[in-house]
Amino acid sequence: MLMPKRLKHRKQHRGRMRGKAYRGCELNYGDYGLKAIEPAWVTSRQLEAARRAIVRQMKRAGQLWTSVFPDKPVTAKAAETRMGSGKGDLDHYVAVVKPGRIIFEIRGVDRATAIRALELGAQKLAVPTIIVERELTKAERAERAQEVAENLAAAAEMVASEAEEEAEALAEEEAVEVASAEEETA
Repeated sequence: MLMPKRLKHRKQHRGRMRGKAYRGCELNYGDYGLKAIEPAWVTSRQLEAARRAIVRQMKRAGQLWTSVFPDKPVTAKAAETRMGSGKGDLDHYVAVVKPGRIIFEIRGVDRATAIRALELGAQKLAVPTIIVERELTKAERAERAQEVAENLAAAAEMVASEAEEEAEALAEEEAVEVASAEEETA
């Protein structure tokens, strides 16, 4: 899970989530993005679950960027604790997400895969989102199509090499079994 390496102050005030995002509201790296449309606290667990879902759907092709980081500590008191005796202990970290903020960006996969991956990632987040797409020129579209084809070829090659390694390992095991069976009969 994501969390800051160190903090200046261990506990923070809750704060307010007024207004909309003016920074981080445009696609910087990817061609497709997941944009928040309401304010929310997104926990590090939610971000990690969404990231895993997106990467799994993309089948290790393309790239994924996370543009929010859970740097706000949230405290919680133990269950059935009486009032008073100070602020609770640190429980988890959240990222404050305002409307318009891009949460994830992806590039290097075809449009259908990108949209499906972002839809799966959006289901893991506790904030309503929309999928946004970069406007591309014809030359950029051709370049991206070439990039997608290369990524798919590389992924297919990786799967094929893994299959070959498994076949070789099985062949070696069979050879060892045959040799041991011949020794027993001799």
